[in-house]
Amino acid sequence: MAAALHHHHFRHFSFVSPLSRKALTVRRPKAWLLTSPGKSGLFQVSCSSPSTSPPPSPSSPEVSASAATAESCVNLGLSLFSKGRVKDALEQFDKALTLEPNPIEAQAALYNKACCHAYRAEGKKAADCLRLALREYNLKFGTILNDPDLASFRASPEFKELQEEAKLGGEDIGYSFRRDLKLISEVQAPFRGVRRFFYVAFVAAAGISTFFTIPRLIRAIQGGDGAPDIWETAGNAAINIVGIVVIVALFLWDNKKEEEQIAQITRDETLSRLPLRLSTNRIVELVQLRDTVRPVILAGKKETVTLAMKNAERFRTELLRRGVLLVPVIWGEGREPQTQKKGFGVSRKAASSLPSIGEDFEKRTESVIAQSKLKAEIRFKAEAVSPVEWERWIRDQQKSEGVTPGEDVYIILRLDGRVRRSGKGMPDWAQIVKELPEMEALLSKLER
Repeated sequence: MAAALHHHHFRHFSFVSPLSRKALTVRRPKAWLLTSPGKSGLFQVSCSSPSTSPPPSPSSPEVSASAATAESCVNLGLSLFSKGRVKDALEQFDKALTLEPNPIEAQAALYNKACCHAYRAEGKKAADCLRLALREYNLKFGTILNDPDLASFRASPEFKELQEEAKLGGEDIGYSFRRDLKLISEVQAPFRGVRRFFYVAFVAAAGISTFFTIPRLIRAIQGGDGAPDIWETAGNAAINIVGIVVIVALFLWDNKKEEEQIAQITRDETLSRLPLRLSTNRIVELVQLRDTVRPVILAGKKETVTLAMKNAERFRTELLRRGVLLVPVIWGEGREPQTQKKGFGVSRKAASSLPSIGEDFEKRTESVIAQSKLKAEIRFKAEAVSPVEWERWIRDQQKSEGVTPGEDVYIILRLDGRVRRSGKGMPDWAQIVKELPEMEALLSKLER
């Protein structure tokens, strides 16, 4: 669980962008501690493994009532959380918020408090903490999207509400989200700003010319001595007006393309966050499988998808050598997510997505998130968690490609997460075996 500090700059969090490589690297969980301010006066971040030294007791002299500071309470709370003492950690984060914390300390306390609530499946409390940190303490929405400790929260209805607030572009927390999407769009279309500059310049020039041409045209129509030639003047006015109309049309077309691009980026981001349950019953987000598998999404009626899965078994060995992971999605099978019971009384399946907290936390969590172990957990098929979210994304993708929503479709993803191709009905597995290179082939390495 990372203390969300002000220098956590936004990184592109889409499953498909090369800018997200660093942000989405699977990392070993350690306690991110606040240390004393350096010469710059800003708190720095240091990484301290819980196993290197035992956490101080709440009654320890170093955190006594007289010496306790917001910084020490945050650090103690992180250490307590790493040892599974979530309730005690929450008390320390609450205490830190009462000790006149500076903005950095307040952001860290609220963010890590939200991680504790997420672990306890208290989605509303986690959302309240994150909303306050976003609104008042400059927390970046990308941090919430990328932290593995918030994976269970991201599958909750409360996260969906928080994300919708951001997407709406609200003044408090949505503006930064919308702004970040625009920045990504500008990176993908770097000359759009230049084109718009010339659009404005040409419209201004044509407008000024028209301003002076109209009086001349009126004089030409009225006639008389010294009146300008009516056909020449009318031609100049027509050229200016047509030029303005054309440039305005190009400007509007460019805006439309930008909105379409932002919509695609949003779909890519939604796809990257869709959850899957692996054969070991562990829940991961699709982004965590990047560079490891080629997901093939099979969406349709139950009998159609079942038949496609059965046919795929005949090519199982060849498909596995090409990194294919089947993700079946049955139309109408999903149900709207229900708010989970608060506290520790969550279902076994829900608990599987939570951090492995206990005395052997360091060893257990490392084995859970290590990339090599993740590869070992991947089998031929994965279960779509939150089918409603999967179905919603597939229908949006169908609309964007001009396909009637609800038709049986298959979608093949690349190793880097982008859509390779899609089609109506179910796939021809023999053709896919010919089309996809093996994982060790040069083309697969270039695809990563």
